[in-house]
Amino acid sequence: MFAPTVIEKQQILFNAPGPTRQIALTVDDGFNAIAVAGYIDFAKRTNIPLSFAPNGMYQKVWNPHADAVRSLIEAGRVTMVNHTWSHFSIRTLSDSALRTEVERNDDWIERTFGVSTRPWFRPPYGEYSERSRAILAELGYSRILMWNGTVGDSRLGVTADELVAAARESLQPGAIVLGHANQQVVVNLYGELERIIAQRALVPVTISSMFEPSNLAHLAG
Repeated sequence: MFAPTVIEKQQILFNAPGPTRQIALTVDDGFNAIAVAGYIDFAKRTNIPLSFAPNGMYQKVWNPHADAVRSLIEAGRVTMVNHTWSHFSIRTLSDSALRTEVERNDDWIERTFGVSTRPWFRPPYGEYSERSRAILAELGYSRILMWNGTVGDSRLGVTADELVAAARESLQPGAIVLGHANQQVVVNLYGELERIIAQRALVPVTISSMFEPSNLAHLAG
């Protein structure tokens, strides 16, 4: 059992810290080359910020876009989040295996894209435990990134209409919206994302911008 003080400053984040028109679009994994390229082009073309949570096991898909992602990071339009190297549930990993998964992924991201993922961590499948949280805190991950909306693409074989319906439901003020770069069909969603964001006067931001110090005064706990 870990003492509560080990993780007492660690935040588990599902939505914006207070009333806002901001939304954070987050993109996990990345084993589909067309989807990864599409999301990066979407960020470049629209100036809509994104937060990427890639797994290093898909580095062959991500590495060709290193320069483009670095430029987006430098422009403040992308935040990188640690999602582990291999996408195992962190509740099932031993202490040493969890540390290896997290550190290996951060090493790859820093080497390839020029930034550390700290303090941002998104647990695969949204699963964690007190033990895994304590290890993450020791490794410098003080913000556990969850979500309260999704574009509905975690299920393989999802249709474009299903993606649009999920996006319409989830794109609400203050939402952290989960997406994945795993299916080619997701490229059909980008135009609709733009339209919904414009129609609802939403303000897309990176996850780091959403939780910058000026906003955290509203964060309970």
